[in-house]
Amino acid sequence: MKRLLPLRAVLITGKGGVGKTTVAASLARFAAAQGKRVLAAEMGGDPESGSALADALGVEKLADQPVTIAENLRALVLAPTLGHQKFLRDVLPMNILADAAMRSAAVRRFFSAAPTFPEMGVLYRLLDLVRAKRKDGTDEHEMIVVDLPATGHALALAQIPQSLLRVIPTGPIAAAVREGLALLQDPAKTGAVVVTLPETLPVSEAIELVRGIEHHQIPLAEIFVNRVPFDPFSEEEREAVRRLLDGRPPMLGARTLERIDRARLALARLSGEVTVPIVALQDVWLDGPRLAEEMASLMAVEGAP
Repeated sequence: MKRLLPLRAVLITGKGGVGKTTVAASLARFAAAQGKRVLAAEMGGDPESGSALADALGVEKLADQPVTIAENLRALVLAPTLGHQKFLRDVLPMNILADAAMRSAAVRRFFSAAPTFPEMGVLYRLLDLVRAKRKDGTDEHEMIVVDLPATGHALALAQIPQSLLRVIPTGPIAAAVREGLALLQDPAKTGAVVVTLPETLPVSEAIELVRGIEHHQIPLAEIFVNRVPFDPFSEEEREAVRRLLDGRPPMLGARTLERIDRARLALARLSGEVTVPIVALQDVWLDGPRLAEEMASLMAVEGAP
């Protein structure tokens, strides 16, 4: 897990239902426990709406400005409007003009509806948070863990720069896009983490996502396989159990053995298809913030599965 600690931005992605948000919250807590100043973030347009990340972190809600969760740990919603406002402040001669522009309903509708502009707002907001400094000149947030809402958004963030640069190759927008692209493609600063489950279909989707991330040149840091069942058997014991079950009516534990076998096959396939480290997270039966805290403590244990 310590391989991720030097990164400035960690993008957590994967299909819905694989435990992506729990992994994001757990990683944020783990990094904060290691002494990093961590910002956990999720994409969203309305900070007042429900937040899966807030639930995983054990807070009522998140806002578009950082709120303190625990020592070294803050969290927020990456609202596109703040990215748009910051961009206008950077390119217009006076902040008052940028603020006036963002008060215009027509400008806000354009930024929300124009293709790639909502994602561009998120990217610029992320870039602004990475740039942020404390009074002593050190980084305000040493690591930003971003919980992306769905598989497609990781690829959407990657596609933004190329799409916009084809349309707007010069000027302040192009300069901002290139800066965002440099952040996304720098393996010393950014890493994508794909979360999946040890089953056939989720692993197939994860491999497809890995190919897409690599195609867009976003550094892939690790793959987390969530909810891996505990396997107590040696090979000899496994064969003995199979012989015991062979030809007999369904018995208690037979489905569990099948799930363990599927997980072994899925992990073997994943290992054969990707070259980045694979982290297997064992199934634990806890809910909400307790789950994130427990997983964070497991991450801190040297040699944990």
